[in-house]
Amino acid sequence: MKFTAFGRTATVRTVMLAGVAAVAIPASVSAQDTDLEEVQQQTDSDGDNIPDAADASTGNVIIVTATKREQTLQETPVSVSVTSGETLERAEIRDLQDLQTVAPSLRVSQLQSSANTTFIIRGFGNGANNVGIEPSVGVFIDGVYRSRSASSINDLANVSRIEVLRGPQNTLFGKNASAGVISVVTREPQFEFGGSASFTYGNFDQIVAKADITGPLTDSIAFSLDGTYNKRDGFVDVVNLDEKINERDRYVVRGQLLFDNGGPLRVRAIGDYSKIDELCCYAGNVLAGPTVPLLFAVGGQLAVEDVFSDRAFLDTLPVNDIENYGGSVQADLDLGSLTLTSITAYRELRAFNQQDVDFSSAAVVSEFRNQAVDTFTQELRVASDFDGPVNFLLGGYYFNEKAKQNSGLDNGEDARAFFDLLAGGGTPGTLSFVESQLGIPVGATFAEGPSTREFFTLDNESYSVFGQVDFEVTDRLTLTAGFNYTDDRKDFSLRQDSFDPLANVNFVDAVIVGGIAQALQIPTSQVTPGVIQQFAAAQPAGFQQIAAIATTPCSAGSPPPACNQLLPLQALQFLPPFLAVPNAVEPGRTNDDNLSYTLRVAYDVSDRVNAYFTYATGFKASSVNLSRDSRPTNADYTPGPFGSTILAPSSPIRDAGIAVPNLSTGSRFAAPEESEVYEVGLKADFDRMAFNLALFDQTIDGFQSNAFTGTGFALVNAGSQSVRGFEFDSTLTPIDPLVFTFALTYLDSKYDSFPGSVVGDLSGQQVAGVPEFTIATSATYTHEFGNTGNLLIGRLDYYHESNTQILDGVPDAPDPIALARNYRREVNQVNGSLTLALENGFEISGFVRNLTNQRYLSQIFPGVAQPGTISGYPNQPRTYGATVRYRF
Repeated sequence: MKFTAFGRTATVRTVMLAGVAAVAIPASVSAQDTDLEEVQQQTDSDGDNIPDAADASTGNVIIVTATKREQTLQETPVSVSVTSGETLERAEIRDLQDLQTVAPSLRVSQLQSSANTTFIIRGFGNGANNVGIEPSVGVFIDGVYRSRSASSINDLANVSRIEVLRGPQNTLFGKNASAGVISVVTREPQFEFGGSASFTYGNFDQIVAKADITGPLTDSIAFSLDGTYNKRDGFVDVVNLDEKINERDRYVVRGQLLFDNGGPLRVRAIGDYSKIDELCCYAGNVLAGPTVPLLFAVGGQLAVEDVFSDRAFLDTLPVNDIENYGGSVQADLDLGSLTLTSITAYRELRAFNQQDVDFSSAAVVSEFRNQAVDTFTQELRVASDFDGPVNFLLGGYYFNEKAKQNSGLDNGEDARAFFDLLAGGGTPGTLSFVESQLGIPVGATFAEGPSTREFFTLDNESYSVFGQVDFEVTDRLTLTAGFNYTDDRKDFSLRQDSFDPLANVNFVDAVIVGGIAQALQIPTSQVTPGVIQQFAAAQPAGFQQIAAIATTPCSAGSPPPACNQLLPLQALQFLPPFLAVPNAVEPGRTNDDNLSYTLRVAYDVSDRVNAYFTYATGFKASSVNLSRDSRPTNADYTPGPFGSTILAPSSPIRDAGIAVPNLSTGSRFAAPEESEVYEVGLKADFDRMAFNLALFDQTIDGFQSNAFTGTGFALVNAGSQSVRGFEFDSTLTPIDPLVFTFALTYLDSKYDSFPGSVVGDLSGQQVAGVPEFTIATSATYTHEFGNTGNLLIGRLDYYHESNTQILDGVPDAPDPIALARNYRREVNQVNGSLTLALENGFEISGFVRNLTNQRYLSQIFPGVAQPGTISGYPNQPRTYGATVRYRF
């Protein structure tokens, strides 16, 4: 496909003035950064930069690879925003979490750990909290898919640009791009010696050091090395431990080799290693439920409903230890009108997280997760460059991944006292009484030590065949058709050991067994399943009477002994026995395949205005619930009243004799997502203004919702989730030194059908966490001191999210949907920087992010094992500092 756009001619100085103001919205001058670097390497005999003429139209020099071909932003008939490496520096954007302030359709949130980040485009996104769930937004770094957010959130080093592709992208990106793609492109090695070094110091004693160097090893081999180190004190005081959390302590190193002898073969090899070792992340108390006084009663402390005080009380510091490393080799073979490309990659991710999940200084419950993910990918494709009207791209993609997680919950020394008070409504002694009645050793329930140990594995093998054909009907009209066939297979295993003896007893079954033992005058140990069946057959009336007592909660109208006094204690059975997978009924396997396609019409209205219409479908394979909330489906098991196994009706699991006490239903995995989008776009590029407009109607059927329930995560499919809206971004250069950008995104997002959510029927409801309006705008002014080449660059940007409900609902609340409506977020963030860039390569700049120190909640969630309590993650406070940089 070819879009045509022409722009004005200007000097390189004009390119510099505009280029330093490059912003991702639409970042229409960002590719000029690359042109500038190349020009700056050209020197005359006196060593001065030569201001050669260059095409400096506001838009047509941006090179992007959104369609896996090099095209200008103006030529690319896709809704895409581009952020240049220079913009990342000027705006002090250090990782993908900060990127959202310049890419308004993207939302990024960091939650319970440094490895837990969720990417959302146009209101669609999931993953991060569950190692079995890959995100709906695919993240690619130098063409290599990163299947888990922990492998992509570290500091961005030596980045050339970041492309955010909005809407389904499956026909060209083979793995999990049903909601969109984030593509990070780093700078490749150069055959001229150069590099840079920078040092930043900011508040909270932040230190950021970066360096990169590149140059030739031989006439045909170039190298580059780069690294970044980022360390900062935490901004949250753990009062009782005299420590600080929400710190930064991470680094990245990377090396590259490029073979290019001017012949048909070009090879780029990349190896990298990154490390995160941080105390993160703080969750403050938003709503103090009835359990909070019980925490105080056992000696605990917390900042009650004071989430923005940045004061925490913990008995265990939140540990995050993440290693991410791997390598890739990309080979391009030019055969004239055809180009063959191969990208081979292997990566390993190791992540350990430990956290005090009751978020108080009482030693009640802590959690750890130890994850390992090994990934191999291979992409092959061939692209044509014919003079005729037809061009094509055809490729294949192979993905093989092995994921493992060992995790668990541990009871602290205050756990038994806390849960005893919870069982007795504030009065101690209930647990001891229940233990004596059930034959459980007194003191065994909620005893200090391991509560659960979990062992999960997931093997995923997938392959895709994709292609795209462009047919130029006329010089202005191009028709495009693309497809992607994906076959995805997953094998998984789940096992959990639940050590709490109370959770291993079903109170209905216990009463039934006791009643039968009393009727037969035998010990309860002799009441086997066979004895129960014989008694029910021989004395049906007696059995029904015992069952009626076992399933009747006590009340004024039904006092003991005609009722079951133990039923209220079911609220304390947080972690019942777990039915391992595979088993006689559940094979622990998914097998999905899908054909996605794209149809597009692109038309050059004029040399400066281009329009397109796209219809596309997308696909994301099944995700697996690798958590302690993984449960059999309703088709495999139907529990009896109050989770009874004895009274459970016939089902495959019950009939196979493998049901465990208190077994409930839920999901082992979520079925695939299938997305669809209708999109109309208009792109215009004039002398001093450029804009992009996209109107869309996008739907995902079977959206994979992963909701926290207070003890784990429930993975379910929403029937249908849709969003309608538009994206507008523009760049205006009224005079050469001054550049304005403005971007506006409007999203009308709702659940068309979601009757089975964990908080009730959400059908027809707006999707929480998706702002209706998002604005990102900036102004950059560049002043040159005479003709010296010395520049003073001022930048101010503003990011806004309209008032938005944070969470769909609060599980276990009396009215979970209504309660969640009380918690909303509005974002108004101002960032700024001032840079003095000298002609000799030295720069000094000052910056501030979140200038007004606005505080808001990025997410809320129900308190762990604390009904009625709500916790939340606040955003980062104001940060500021200064950077010294030298380029050579």
